[in-house]
Amino acid sequence: MIKLVIIKREALEVFLELCKQVFPKENIMLIRGKVKSDRAMITEFLIPPFGTYGQGFSGFSSFMIPFDLSMIGIAHSHPSGNPTPSTGDLNSPYGRIMIIVGYPYGEDSIRVYNSKGEVLLHAIE
Repeated sequence: MIKLVIIKREALEVFLELCKQVFPKENIMLIRGKVKSDRAMITEFLIPPFGTYGQGFSGFSSFMIPFDLSMIGIAHSHPSGNPTPSTGDLNSPYGRIMIIVGYPYGEDSIRVYNSKGEVLLHAIE
């Protein structure tokens, strides 16, 4: 079970900038990294192929994602500013980690969850 998620600062900056560019629509990205024991290290955020970005929703077809064990979750934005998972977020987990960032998309508005919607500790490195 993951207890701590470490996010590489360069990767996080790319994700936050793309969230700002897509605003007021939701952004969605895949998370690439490694999980060892109770820690996860996030090294990249990737744009999913054929992703959809709308006001109040975002998504992608998991059938379009190539098999890749380094994909450990998804990250998306909530333009409302509330980084709490919605019912839709909780009902469609992808991987072991979910990151939600609320508007205005700063480091202080990031929340990290496991696939059950439980808050995980995170650090930016």
